[in-house]
Amino acid sequence: MSNILLLLQRVHQNVHQTRHSLDKKKFSEPKIYTGGVDITLWNELSKEEQSHAISKDWYIYYKFLDATTGKLKRMPNIKGGCNRFKTKRERIAILTKLRDALEYLLEKGLNPYLDADLSLLDAKSSNSNESKKTITAPIVNKPEVTKISEPIKTEPIEPVLSIKEAFEYALKIKKKSLNETSYMNFAGRINRFKKALDQNAPITSLNRKQTNEYLNSVLESTSARNRNNTRIDLSTLFEVLANDEIIPENFIKRINTLKTKPERNKTYTPDMQESIYSYLKKNDPLLLLFIKFISYNFLRPVEVCRLKVGDLDIKDKKLYVRAKNKLVKIKIIPEILIKDLPDLSLMNKADFLFTPSQIGGEWIATENNRRDHFSKRFKAIVKDHFGLGADYGMYSFRHTFITKLYRELRKSYSPFEAKSILMNITGHSTMSALELYLRDIDAELPEDYSHLLE
Repeated sequence: MSNILLLLQRVHQNVHQTRHSLDKKKFSEPKIYTGGVDITLWNELSKEEQSHAISKDWYIYYKFLDATTGKLKRMPNIKGGCNRFKTKRERIAILTKLRDALEYLLEKGLNPYLDADLSLLDAKSSNSNESKKTITAPIVNKPEVTKISEPIKTEPIEPVLSIKEAFEYALKIKKKSLNETSYMNFAGRINRFKKALDQNAPITSLNRKQTNEYLNSVLESTSARNRNNTRIDLSTLFEVLANDEIIPENFIKRINTLKTKPERNKTYTPDMQESIYSYLKKNDPLLLLFIKFISYNFLRPVEVCRLKVGDLDIKDKKLYVRAKNKLVKIKIIPEILIKDLPDLSLMNKADFLFTPSQIGGEWIATENNRRDHFSKRFKAIVKDHFGLGADYGMYSFRHTFITKLYRELRKSYSPFEAKSILMNITGHSTMSALELYLRDIDAELPEDYSHLLE
């Protein structure tokens, strides 16, 4: 239908006519779909309703006679690139012009099943009397012939972007909606994929087979989990391109997701935890304090890396941390942690709480790099020394102390009461989320049931 779309744009430049009654036997009246709302009531719609309508594709739709069945058949929608625009005024201006031009051509005998006939641009018909009866549109520049001998040169609506240009376009858009760490991970996967392609090739040449082959190479060199995460990021990028009509569809949605085995850090035994604490107290007190924020405040390592000196209110025993699921959350600082903290009152509140060499100071590094520093430091000092496998990490301390806290609460409270108290401490948003977490880390174990087996 691309030829027809170009023809419609050309016709509108030369013809504007009063609508006439349509031949109901051959085609239906072309109409404009505006996101499921009445465009005449646009100003009466709420902002949310307007935004919802704009989020959908707008297009022209109509039916044409199917010679085989003798019935009207729905033709492909005509969008004309209008959905790249984000206002009602811009979209309706484009679609109105195309609708009028389409209606004119249909009345002149256009058959959408065949290639668009450029001679229809000539408003003169070989039968001038019949022409006067069927159309009264003014003729621009009154051509002297009824057939155009040379094809009309028309510029494409938009040039086809190269793979490099399309990827850069989508990355620029996603950068505005992702935080720094998420964007770095996202851009890293996208750029690795881009390097595996001919970047100067048109984006429309990229297909499902090529993408699937790349995902298979990621699977072979890394893991099923990384392959699935790469697929998600690529699909996110292609969704941007599809929404802006740079590509016809997001075909990555049709690429399957592989089953993976869930990975989680194991919980340390009481003896292991005590041994690690004792060893770090002598060999790396700063790393030990870092781990205590994970253990006693139940923070994730990346959340500890985000802490600034000013995020700790020692007087009120409050901690303000930017978590992954909301902008800022407030947690109490337990006394067991406060007594291990140095005097923060003379430190710059804008400095990071943890740096590689001290508590409180400047650290010019990305969030990702700060987290990686402490992860590598833990491996070199703790994991290598104790011979711990990949199942153990700093995150294991969070599991360890939540398990310890829950079991202590269970000594005095029912399961529901214990979980209610624990949920307020750990920061889980729902009881079901906490219960799933406790099951995953095997926090609740049954009492000895030997007597039941005798």
